[in-house]
Amino acid sequence: MPSYFSPGIYVEEVPSGARPIGPASTSIAAFVGVAPDRSAQLGKAVPVNNWTEFLRLYAGGEQAESTALARAVFGFLDNGGARCWVVNVGEGGAISGTGQRRGGLQLLEAIDEISIIAAPGFHDVVAHEALLSMAERTRTMVAICDPAPDIDDISALTRVATPSSGKPPKPAEGAGGGPASGSGGGSGGGPGGSGGHEGAAYRPRQSEFGAFYYPWLRVRDPISGELELTPPSGHLAGIWARTDALRGVHKAPANEPVRGAVDLGYLVTRPEHDVLNPKGVNVIRYFAGEGIRVWGARTLAAEASEWRYLNVRRLSIAIEQAIANGTRWMVFEPNDFTLWRSIRRDIGAFLTRVWRDGALLGRSPEEAFFVKCDEETNPAEVRDAGMVIAHIGIAVVKPAEFVVFKLSQWAGGTETETIGG
Repeated sequence: MPSYFSPGIYVEEVPSGARPIGPASTSIAAFVGVAPDRSAQLGKAVPVNNWTEFLRLYAGGEQAESTALARAVFGFLDNGGARCWVVNVGEGGAISGTGQRRGGLQLLEAIDEISIIAAPGFHDVVAHEALLSMAERTRTMVAICDPAPDIDDISALTRVATPSSGKPPKPAEGAGGGPASGSGGGSGGGPGGSGGHEGAAYRPRQSEFGAFYYPWLRVRDPISGELELTPPSGHLAGIWARTDALRGVHKAPANEPVRGAVDLGYLVTRPEHDVLNPKGVNVIRYFAGEGIRVWGARTLAAEASEWRYLNVRRLSIAIEQAIANGTRWMVFEPNDFTLWRSIRRDIGAFLTRVWRDGALLGRSPEEAFFVKCDEETNPAEVRDAGMVIAHIGIAVVKPAEFVVFKLSQWAGGTETETIGG
């Protein structure tokens, strides 16, 4: 208490005690691959905010040779992304460090704001495992895995790839480069035959922290100006960011146009899509009059998993991160009723805002979530261990993946017509 020595009026500013929990970032991506200038920014994770900045850092002059990484960054920015981190692994580099030296994906672990990771141009078993393992280890991001460039065997996309089941072929340009100009099929044709790879498996393993898209996109290369087939991960990361900004992370990033895509490496039919969707393969489709659209919103989790939808997984990550960041002030506070009340108040206020944004299911906040933190969740043995435990439950809105209209013939008349006049 301050000391007062003379009579008078004293005004003191007293903190309200409420500490609002703000939303967590969900739309910042990171790309690991081979830059046009193979020697640029090696061993560094560098933030990029626009295409001009990427060219200055990684292009290396007017005669730069484009790569899958360059097309991915351009596709991300073109589709709504605003900020990304780039790691150049150089010619023949790996997306993970070796030994005790950190490199590739490992350079991104210390950057808290990243929520999407991809490795454009790397699509073998080792690359998929590195991406999924990092996402599962951090539990703060979702990995976008790319398919091999020359798949036209749909059944191969439903088989999980392992080191013993064969690896997809490397791109024509070498590690991380993407297919050579003019390679692959055009509209309606497969992007090259799969001869010699019969029985190979191309789908990454099951994971609730990963997504897998097919097929590759044909785009106008931002450096060479030529039409090129490119992995879809960069464009999809941009669509995720665009959907987050326009609708929110709770909206499934699907039924969205792919900006910059002029063709697909393979046109998936409806029967083929019926096979791929249950296996967690998100298909990019062409629809007459509507163009090329993302037509899937699943993770690589099992079909029966509660985390099979991308928006459910990403919303949960966003809520977990927001609560973790917004309650850091509570560490080392006295573990008593006052702290428990603060936890219920702050988290409850935050989840109420999430509910009002349409992310949680329920006609009222009481139906949409609950926050329990009291003497029941924090008995004496828990408090003696220096812990405070709160139980939080949320009712997440799932996407209307299957919209069914049942039609039948009707004899006519009006709904107000009565029998017997």
